[in-house]
Amino acid sequence: MRYVVAHDTTYGYDDDVTDSLGVAHLVPRSLPSQTVASADVEVTPAPVDLSHDTDCYGNTATYFQVTQPHRELVVRGRSEVEVAAPTYDETALATPWERARPLLEPSLPGGWRATDFALPSAAVEHTLEAREYGAQSLLPGRPIGEAVTDLMHRIHADFEYDATATTVTSTVAETFRERAGVCQDFAHLTIACLRTHGLAARYVSGYLATEAPPGKDRVVGADASHAWVAVWLPLTDEWLAIDPTNDQWVGDRYVTVAWGRDYGDVPPVKGVIFTEATTSTLDVSVDVAPV
Repeated sequence: MRYVVAHDTTYGYDDDVTDSLGVAHLVPRSLPSQTVASADVEVTPAPVDLSHDTDCYGNTATYFQVTQPHRELVVRGRSEVEVAAPTYDETALATPWERARPLLEPSLPGGWRATDFALPSAAVEHTLEAREYGAQSLLPGRPIGEAVTDLMHRIHADFEYDATATTVTSTVAETFRERAGVCQDFAHLTIACLRTHGLAARYVSGYLATEAPPGKDRVVGADASHAWVAVWLPLTDEWLAIDPTNDQWVGDRYVTVAWGRDYGDVPPVKGVIFTEATTSTLDVSVDVAPV
């Protein structure tokens, strides 16, 4: 599948902003299953500085600074990508999950690179509740592909999608308490369940191309950023990508932008402003259009 992705983030303020510094993750990654034909990030008003860099996880981060006084800031990401469904080695999927713990077996291929994703992070605390919930899927000797897929099914069944239940700063413990959340929450929860058992799991940000209901046209700009999880597989150093929000493995409708330990590593846009403004607004428009 080939997609044109448009991601607009608009900030509004009730007084002049005299200096705005930001970082964006809007450029998709080049992967064996994903080819980036073009990608660009534009900022309005025109920044005095805009540059791209590669972070420690291989993501493209865009840095910018706007010093022209402004009451509206627009960050636009545009890209065109071709995506295929990832494929996985059956032997790796069939490996007992206990053999996929890089902190215990760092000599496995790629194990040293995976260790960072087996440790706690700011938004993924290792809680007893997460460990106990994950243990119901991670049975002794169970193949890692089967165990991870079972965990995905259970989270989708046990937790309700509710955008009002949590906020961007909600914790894993809060998601367990509410039994509801959004894709970010379900990704963090899944990761916590896996990491508490020594598995390496990373938070993946990107987009999911939506399909219009039968007889309806696509609504331009109605898509959204999405988040899912990738779990490290031993032997082949592959990462199994799963989407607990939609209860499926990641396929050719997913555009991968960046990954990290949790949301805090790869938000679409974040920054710091200097202003006397007392109120602000945020508007986000995302469109993932098949070509």
